[in-house]
Amino acid sequence: MIDHDFLSEMLRSVRLSGAVFFEVDAAAPWVAAAPPKEKIAQTVVSGAQHVIEYHVIVEGNCWTRLTNPDSQPIKLGPGSVVVFPHGDTHVLASDPDLDAEPNLAAFDEVARGRSLPFHIDFRDGEVGTTRLLCGFLGCDVAPFNPLISALPRVIHVPNGYDSGDGFLGHMIGAAARETQATDAGSGGVLVKLSELIFIEVIRRHAASMPLDADGWLAGLRDPAVGRALRLLHRDCAHDWTVAELAREAGMSRTILSERFTTLLGMPPMTYLTSWRMQRAASLLSAGTATLAQITDAIGYESEASFSRAFKRMTGLSPMHWRQKARLR
Repeated sequence: MIDHDFLSEMLRSVRLSGAVFFEVDAAAPWVAAAPPKEKIAQTVVSGAQHVIEYHVIVEGNCWTRLTNPDSQPIKLGPGSVVVFPHGDTHVLASDPDLDAEPNLAAFDEVARGRSLPFHIDFRDGEVGTTRLLCGFLGCDVAPFNPLISALPRVIHVPNGYDSGDGFLGHMIGAAARETQATDAGSGGVLVKLSELIFIEVIRRHAASMPLDADGWLAGLRDPAVGRALRLLHRDCAHDWTVAELAREAGMSRTILSERFTTLLGMPPMTYLTSWRMQRAASLLSAGTATLAQITDAIGYESEASFSRAFKRMTGLSPMHWRQKARLR
């Protein structure tokens, strides 16, 4: 099982943040289409580079599918969680053959700053048979987000109420209760629950991957490569060498380098440079650290060498990156 604390730590580094919940009550027949992420990004997660959408089926059943013609519909039962890590357009419906155009009107309510959750009613006077929570998450994907790039277009966790250790079911139940709460701060609780639900879904996805899978999650799951990844993430300013990582991982330098490259598609030192640039980009976007402080935080000897490396990877100088982030 993937280390929950490390995964949380990694996602904080790419500024994962929950944003908006829609609470949906629906009675058949009904259909709703998710707009393209580009059209709603700044409405639902202001300042985010990337938007992830997910849905939790609290009660009842429905279907979902991507809007591309080759997509196969997925049936979602009570406790199901479905995540669209790349923000693909998709449809939710009472019947797999129903289709619709995205309706942006609901997002006007978000723009007006109404308190969470936003309620949508598809019952037309009928008794509701399906209840959903629809959430959005924002995060950085540039210059380097190895987790998001490694995820499939759709992740479906069925029956979150009963599977595993019950942790996901407790969070779904808590989110459903918070949508009914009127206490001060309930919106903030929903935001944190959305982040926790996403992390738990990623952990379950990683646990279900075949043993011969590759990618960032497969690397994290590998005892030696996972150890190396944790070391690189938790102290990216350290002057790491492959030899030192190999000693920490308990294997030879050659084997670690080969296994790391096979699973992640790049050697350890290339990964370290990419992760340093991601940490620098996050600090630049936050806007509080000086260039000297960022240079020191990611382990570069001079501002000039850091600036060259950053521009080589992003195409922008650190100051231009910061200016662009302020405009988002």
